[in-house]
Amino acid sequence: MDSEFLFDCPHSAECGGCNYNNIPYVKQLEKKEGRIRGLFAKLPGYKSFKPEKIIRTAFPYHYRNKVHGVLGIKKSKIICGLYSEDSHRIVDVKDCLIEDEDASAVIAGVTELAGPFKYTVFDEDRERGFLRHVLVRVAYSGGSKKLLVVIVTAQKEFPRKNDFVKTLVKRFPMIETIISNYNPKRTSMVLSDNSTVIYGPGFIIDDMLELKFAISAGSFYQINHEGAEKMYSLAREFAGLTGKERVLDAYCGTGTIGMLMCEKAESVTGVELNESAVKDAIFNKKLNKIKNYRVVCADATKYLTGLNGEDTFDVVVMDPPRSGSTPAFIDAVVHSRVKRVVYVSCNPETLISDLKLFIKGGFKVIKAVPIDMFPGTEHVESIALLHRMSNTRERKITLDVETEDYHRIKNRTEVTADATE
Repeated sequence: MDSEFLFDCPHSAECGGCNYNNIPYVKQLEKKEGRIRGLFAKLPGYKSFKPEKIIRTAFPYHYRNKVHGVLGIKKSKIICGLYSEDSHRIVDVKDCLIEDEDASAVIAGVTELAGPFKYTVFDEDRERGFLRHVLVRVAYSGGSKKLLVVIVTAQKEFPRKNDFVKTLVKRFPMIETIISNYNPKRTSMVLSDNSTVIYGPGFIIDDMLELKFAISAGSFYQINHEGAEKMYSLAREFAGLTGKERVLDAYCGTGTIGMLMCEKAESVTGVELNESAVKDAIFNKKLNKIKNYRVVCADATKYLTGLNGEDTFDVVVMDPPRSGSTPAFIDAVVHSRVKRVVYVSCNPETLISDLKLFIKGGFKVIKAVPIDMFPGTEHVESIALLHRMSNTRERKITLDVETEDYHRIKNRTEVTADATE
């Protein structure tokens, strides 16, 4: 029962990650649903509009498939945990309620092996030491769990690398690949661009609905697999594809949403600014043998506005960052032939701001569904469907006729008008 799902984490006060600690899951859902409904009530003409009931996560614990641990020293002992909110103070967390348990176990295993392998821990103040972070990503393929492990170091040389890899994989057979990431800089960024695959293929494969998607160290991928499947299924339903539509997959990341729509679309074009994500999308296209998907490395706003009003797309699917889309992007959609917009949002406030611009441009919100992708926290994902309700395109027609023909047409029109009065 929902009342049994109580987020009672002993680290909550120090960590700050789960700000819905000590709140039963059913109450969390009520709070999130109420927040979404309150925001949608502010939309012009939508005071009585009610988003649908929030979609919950069946089992709200240990859903997070991307787990990060930072290493440090406490009382002369190597620890690995999480940064306290808005700080670089490490909280020694051994049993996080939202992190995948196998991923957490691997991070604890790396921490334990640091001693026997005589690995030092990086000291940010003195800027010396070896181990910095451990990042673990989780995928499900063929019914089994696969792990990708990234060891982030402050030194380029990885002493006893082969022995370390053999020991770690023997202890955790689910590890599919291990990557060494060299990051010597004093930065809040966990990963640098300097990575070396030291075991396995360098990626893991996740089964998502009918397709397979490669997850690399830096790939953007939804952290709640169950929630992602529910959300992507809704996105396909909302798109209302019949096989004739040309779809724009804006802010496409690794192409997940767009590729899942290819079967029922004439064509899908993904647009993504991040070069690494574009490479992943190209790989995923080949992995799934999809013919009618292409990806463009570009800023979504510049790409769409650069089409100069050409009638290219029928449906837009967009999953922008937390800051939302841009007025220029929305204006370009408004002044196109796009009939439907499927908006996936991780920030309800920016979603509402963007929807106001769509409504002003002649679109109407038909459906909206909140999805709880992040149990234990205040964050909530939403998906909205918009239909064009008015023709906002301005068309100018230029007639190229001879002067004599013009006057003949003009006189004929006037005579016809007189005859009908």
